[in-house]
Amino acid sequence: MIKALQKALGYQFQNPALLTMALTHPSTKQPDNQRLEFLGDAILEFCVSDTLYHKYTGFQEGALTARRAALVCERTLSVLAHSLDLGRCLVMGNGEELTGGREKPSILADAVEAVLAAIYVDGGYEAVREVIFRLFQDEDKLVAPKVKDDKSALQEYTQAHEMGLPTYRIIDATGPDHDRQFVAEVVIMGRQMATGKGQSKKSAEQMAARAALKRCQDEE
Repeated sequence: MIKALQKALGYQFQNPALLTMALTHPSTKQPDNQRLEFLGDAILEFCVSDTLYHKYTGFQEGALTARRAALVCERTLSVLAHSLDLGRCLVMGNGEELTGGREKPSILADAVEAVLAAIYVDGGYEAVREVIFRLFQDEDKLVAPKVKDDKSALQEYTQAHEMGLPTYRIIDATGPDHDRQFVAEVVIMGRQMATGKGQSKKSAEQMAARAALKRCQDEE
């Protein structure tokens, strides 16, 4: 199983004992993976940040932070662990195993971080960076689909296409106070891309963003 894991990782350990420690849960009486997990958490965050910074040159800080959070979260790491069949390789106490420890997302996520730290200790930064880049290359298959509101979706699109940030303005409001209708416009790179109507300023902006995103995509 250890050989198969190394093949899946694309990395051959010079010191296999490091990998064994990375796979050892604290429920055993053996040296466990907690220290490696601590180190791996920091290594993973840095490497993913570095990759996203160079990959998404149009993203601002907020979009980069959100993408990183989605990639280094427990759920994503547990999905990655399953793809590596990491659960079968874990060493854990009988009690933990009987409660389904090999399938627990938190245990799997911690093990992924510990394994990455073990690679770093064994082979250095470049070695672990290459492994992380390879494992996270297909981001969309790892990250759970997330419903975005229309303004967030438009902002992500414009940043990815180096179009700057959309700006919104309420250009009209009609009707009595109990039944107001607002009209919002969205401007991208100095150009009005769309307008939208809604019973609140926020809903009008969301409708404008939806229409603007469709127009941007149609004009590609």
